[in-house]
Amino acid sequence: MHLECRFFATYRAVVGQKSLEREFPDGATVAEVLSELEAEYPDLDRQLLDEDGAIRPQLSILKNGRDVTHMEGSETVLEDGDSLSVFPPVAGGVV
Repeated sequence: MHLECRFFATYRAVVGQKSLEREFPDGATVAEVLSELEAEYPDLDRQLLDEDGAIRPQLSILKNGRDVTHMEGSETVLEDGDSLSVFPPVAGGVV
């Protein structure tokens, strides 16, 4: 299946581009895609998934603009043509 992966802030710098398009096996889950990205980009290693394969709690991972925590989390199944957006932790605010 064809998938667009979008990266924001520090992850964009690690990957070197704002998005990339890749082929993944049909029925791949968010965890499987993130695991492949961690393997491909060593600076992402252990930043996206914890040791149990769950999405790190401070991250925002969106499937087609919807947070996967409101779906099946890391086990959310992706489909051909989906976009997966990866946002790093955000800190700050008005003091």
